[in-house]
Amino acid sequence: MKIAVEGCMHGELDKVYDTMQRLEAAEGIKIDLLICCGDFQAVRNESDLQCVNVPPKFRTMNSFWKYYSGQAVAPYPTIFIGGNHEAANYLWELYYGGWAAPNIYFLGFAGVVKFGNIRIGGMSGIHKQHDYHRGHHERPPYDNATIRSVYHVRHYDVLKLMHVKEPLDIFMSHDWPLGITEYGNWERLLREKPFFTEEVHQRKLGSESAAKLLNKLKPPYWFSAHLHCRFPAIIQHGEDGPTTKFLALDKCLPGRNFLQVLLSPLSRSF
Repeated sequence: MKIAVEGCMHGELDKVYDTMQRLEAAEGIKIDLLICCGDFQAVRNESDLQCVNVPPKFRTMNSFWKYYSGQAVAPYPTIFIGGNHEAANYLWELYYGGWAAPNIYFLGFAGVVKFGNIRIGGMSGIHKQHDYHRGHHERPPYDNATIRSVYHVRHYDVLKLMHVKEPLDIFMSHDWPLGITEYGNWERLLREKPFFTEEVHQRKLGSESAAKLLNKLKPPYWFSAHLHCRFPAIIQHGEDGPTTKFLALDKCLPGRNFLQVLLSPLSRSF
C-alpha cells in the first residue's frame, strides 16, 4: 500500500490530484490513499465561503465544490482533518466524522478510522489555551470571535483520543506538537523561517495538546501542516521505546514541498 500525504490543501483538490497522477506516471506506481493535514477548505457554496476565516481576497471557491456536487469524483480515497481555515459550518455537521463528498472522508474533530489494515487517527484545529477548556459553543452565523474560536482544539476531543487503546499506524494534527523542533534540524528551520526563532528558543512553537497525544499514543508516523514548510524529525520514546517519524509539509503551491508519498511499509500492519 502506498499513501500520499499532503500538507495544507486550501481547496486545491484538482492540483493535488493532478500532481499525484503525474507522479504515478513518472514513477510507475499506484497510490492507494491520500491523507491531508488540514486547511482542506471543503467549501460547497458561497454561504460556506463566508464561514471560512480568511481575508476577503482569499475567499475563492477553488475546486472542492465540484466533488461535492458530483461534477467530479475524487480519483483517490481521501481522508482529511480540519485546520484553522475551514468552512466551519459544514465541518461542524460532521463533528464525529463522515463523508464530506463521495470518496472524501472527514476524520472529525477527533477520530480514528481504519483503511485496509492501517489505523489512522487525527485531531482537527489548532491549540489555543484560552479556549481549551471552554467546550464547543460556536454556532453560525459566526462573528469575528467565533469564526476563529470554532477551530480551536478542546480538552474534550483530546481526552477522547487519550483513551485510544489499540495502536495507531498514522496520526495527523494540523499544528505541530510542542517541542517537536528539538528532534529535528531546527537550525535549518530557522534559516528558512527566521520569524520562528523566539518561539523555538522559548519552546513555545507548537501545540501542547498534540504533544500530550504524541507521548501517549506513540504512533510510528505523525504528520502535520500549518506552518507552511517541510520539517522532518524522529522522536525516540524512552531509552528502549518505539520511535515516531514526524513530517510537516507545506501548502499546495508550485515549487513547495506539499506532498510526500510513502513508498515503503509504514508498519507491520501493511
